[in-house]
Amino acid sequence: MGKIKGWIGELTDIAVALVALGVAAGVVFGDVPFVGAVLGNLIDLINSLGDNGVVGIIVLAILSGMYGRSGM
Repeated sequence: MGKIKGWIGELTDIAVALVALGVAAGVVFGDVPFVGAVLGNLIDLINSLGDNGVVGIIVLAILSGMYGRSGM
């Protein structure tokens, strides 16, 4: 079971790194074919969290806490 958790943690770390790469590439180069419209999707997520007010802040805190534990 510990091995599976380790693999899931490593895959999550890779996914988070790819999202960060997509955001950086989107800021610098615009839409890049490899990463797609990650920046646009992230902005849409932030806008939807902002539209939800306090619930959005709570969800954002939970998500940042999840990613904070992974070492990012």
